[in-house]
Amino acid sequence: MGEAIAFYTIAAFVLGFAVLVVSTKDTVHSVLFLVLDFLFVAALYVLLGAEFLAAIQVLVYAGGIVVLYLFVVMLVNLKGLPEEHRDPHRRTKLGLGLAAAVLVELGAIFASGYARPVPQVAEAAIPVVGNTEEVGWLLYTNYLIPFEIVSMLLLVAMIGAIVLAKREL
Repeated sequence: MGEAIAFYTIAAFVLGFAVLVVSTKDTVHSVLFLVLDFLFVAALYVLLGAEFLAAIQVLVYAGGIVVLYLFVVMLVNLKGLPEEHRDPHRRTKLGLGLAAAVLVELGAIFASGYARPVPQVAEAAIPVVGNTEEVGWLLYTNYLIPFEIVSMLLLVAMIGAIVLAKREL
C-alpha cells in the first residue's frame, strides 16, 4: 500500500513538473522544472528497483542534457522580438506529404499486427544476473530494433541541430 502511494505521489509530481515545463513563460524556470522532472523520474526508477537506470537518468539527463539546454537558453536572445523570415526554398507541401506518408506507414504497421508487444523472456533464458546486465541483455536482444530506431532519431536530431546552428557565410 505504501509503495502504491509513493508511486502515485511521485507520478503526480512528474506530471505536474512536465506541465510547468511547457506552461511557464520564463525559459530558465522551464529548464529548472525540467531538472526536477528528471529527478522525479529517477525516483520512480528507484521505486521500481532499477537503480542503474536511475543513476543514468540523473547523470545523463539531469546533468548533461539540462546543462546543454541552459547553454542554449543563455546564448539565444529570447527577449528580442521574433524576426519575420520567410524562406523561399521551404517546401511545405512536400513536408506535409512526407509526414502523411509516415503516418500512413505507421498505421499500416499497427494494423497488420507487426508491432505487437514482444513476448516476455523467461527468466532462465537470460544468462546474466543483476539489474545492469539484464538491461544490456534485453536492450541488445529483444529490443534491438527499437534501440536502433531511437539511435537513428537522435542522429537525425543532431544533424538537424547542426544544420540549424550553421551560420550562412
